[in-house]
Amino acid sequence: MALVELIMPKMGESIMEATVLTWLKQEGDTIEQDESVLEVATDKVDTEVPSTHAGVLKEILAKDGDVVEVGKPIAIIATEGDESAPSESAPATKEEKPKAEPVTADSHSSNGAIKMAEPVSGRFYSPLVKNIAKEEGITMTELERVPGTGKEGRVTKNDILSYVKTRGSEPAQQEQTQVQTVAETATSRPPQKVNVSISAGDEIIEMDRMRKMIADRMVDSKRISPHVTSFVEADVTNVVFWRNRKKNEFKQREGDNLTFTPIFIEAVAKAIKDYPMINVQVDGDRIIKKRDINIGMAVALPSGNLIVPVIRNADQYNITGLAKKVNDLARRARENKLTPDELSGGTFTISNVGSFGNVMGTPIIMQPQVGIMALGAIVKKPAVIETPNGDAIAIRHKMFLSHSYDHRVVDGSLGGMVVRRVADYLEKFDMDASI
Repeated sequence: MALVELIMPKMGESIMEATVLTWLKQEGDTIEQDESVLEVATDKVDTEVPSTHAGVLKEILAKDGDVVEVGKPIAIIATEGDESAPSESAPATKEEKPKAEPVTADSHSSNGAIKMAEPVSGRFYSPLVKNIAKEEGITMTELERVPGTGKEGRVTKNDILSYVKTRGSEPAQQEQTQVQTVAETATSRPPQKVNVSISAGDEIIEMDRMRKMIADRMVDSKRISPHVTSFVEADVTNVVFWRNRKKNEFKQREGDNLTFTPIFIEAVAKAIKDYPMINVQVDGDRIIKKRDINIGMAVALPSGNLIVPVIRNADQYNITGLAKKVNDLARRARENKLTPDELSGGTFTISNVGSFGNVMGTPIIMQPQVGIMALGAIVKKPAVIETPNGDAIAIRHKMFLSHSYDHRVVDGSLGGMVVRRVADYLEKFDMDASI
């Protein structure tokens, strides 16, 4: 037999490490190539890692809860062949560069916690370390002085937990400099706890990891961006009639459903091309105008949580292409089979609140984007329409569009014009469009 290392795979452009959630196979189990052997979590998504070789899982190197860098071995697989030292299934991990010496900690806080004399700015912190720091009220200023024993002086899980033990209840405010930017204060200050009364018979439900992440990001977004919402009611009768005519044809030809979502995404992409300053992000006092139009779509999971996969370059698809992309991403989102790259890079987001029977909503912006649009339920209403013989009352299909935007860089005029333009594209939808 030959021994092969199973390494932590690269799961996204910005993903440097992942946390082992649970092993699906145990030592001694026979595994097939491409068979899932463990589940890991990043700050983007939980996903399964497949085996690169068929054989026997000889040794597990990373236990549940361990944070492992991309490219590092997590298990040894025994395969058919001559037995030898473990071979590598990815770039070398045995002959590593000498690890950077841990930065010497040479100062103590008032309660004995060991700190570095000088802060280390620009150091990488894993999502797990950041979450622990946030839960313990450790600001970024304080975190930059925590000694790290990981590669290149990084702070590991054990480093932050050890620091928390010795830190005790030291107020986080003592670690802040006297001069602090508004942005840092907004994103680093832990929320004040609200006293909650618990009565007999009340059920206590612990948040799962994804719900905690959603909660943190929503609170952060409200702190970072001053939200303003503009509303428009659109007449989507043409869209409804066209879809009703085409959905059976699409189902027979493509074997999939034709929903309203790809039509809405097409209209949003067109409006963004018309108003490119809604396709921006804020970096301090700089505005980054994004070249690509990458539209995220909120998908409800069976657990009740929401996840937002991204359609990259959405403006380059026709309705058929968008329909296939929407259905594929939504299906794999519910099956927990999305990759981290498919959840990152969005420049604008839509949320179909109409699927829950809601007529409108005020969605919260996905940072660092500056806009998100909620699509309400389509409802039949009597409306005044213009005819060659004068005005008349007819039954029309109407829906509300709600556009929440970051008032730091998007004024009411731009925010209002964008949602109005989306409504215009839907109202003028071509009834003769092919699919």
